[in-house]
Amino acid sequence: MDLLIIKDIYIYPIKSLGGIRLEEAMVEEKGFRYDRRWMLIDEEGVFVSQRSFPALALLQVALAPEGLSVFHKQNAKKSILIPYNLESDEAVSVVVWDDTMTAKLVDAKFNRWFSEFLGKEVRLVIMPDSTRRLVSPKYAINKEAVSFADGMPYLLIGQESLNDLNRKLEEPVSMDRFRPNLVFSGGEAFQEDSLKKIKIGAVEFQIVKPCARCVMTTVDQETGEIGKEPLRTLSSYRTKANKVLFGQNMVALGEGVVRIGDALFPIE
Repeated sequence: MDLLIIKDIYIYPIKSLGGIRLEEAMVEEKGFRYDRRWMLIDEEGVFVSQRSFPALALLQVALAPEGLSVFHKQNAKKSILIPYNLESDEAVSVVVWDDTMTAKLVDAKFNRWFSEFLGKEVRLVIMPDSTRRLVSPKYAINKEAVSFADGMPYLLIGQESLNDLNRKLEEPVSMDRFRPNLVFSGGEAFQEDSLKKIKIGAVEFQIVKPCARCVMTTVDQETGEIGKEPLRTLSSYRTKANKVLFGQNMVALGEGVVRIGDALFPIE
């Protein structure tokens, strides 16, 4: 088997905003450090995403020394800085799909900034360390918790899988459509489907289920515009039980640092 090498590491600190490519990342139970620990919610406490507000793709996030820098991709002057440990004393109940959990409001000034951008009243929340949103028992290995991610702490995709898809598209798409945490080079297209337990650096991960894809993959991450691809083409050859599958969800079996250039070793 070809050597599999980690080529990209991504985190998405604020759910559904632009992701950040890192040279290395700290593996934690809920996901990489800072990954989806913040989220925008509507007036009912339900998460807000690109599915309904594709313009969120235009908001890029960067890790600054003192906090999260959020800026408009097409106008960097529209920016804010969110201190890492800033949270109010006000707890709110928030909803991500079928899960309800406790979050903390961050600060009203950020609510105003995001609300003005979206033209809709939203609030920014952070997940405190005390909140444990459990991974579905169907997929958990050690009763793992997860952040504000859709359901799983980690997503793995092989670069060859995207290359295979792009050969079928009139216009190729970039990996950011699929919001992975880890991308590896080498191997065959969809080799991640055959992996079960892997080791990257000193950290072991258990692959637990394929990732079902949705309309978010049709949002251009540079323009915020919606099309029909790549979901239409992907559905023609990657559909199983009425779900379009691309990538594999994982849980971490330990903690540690993973780096670009690390080898990915199948254990099982």
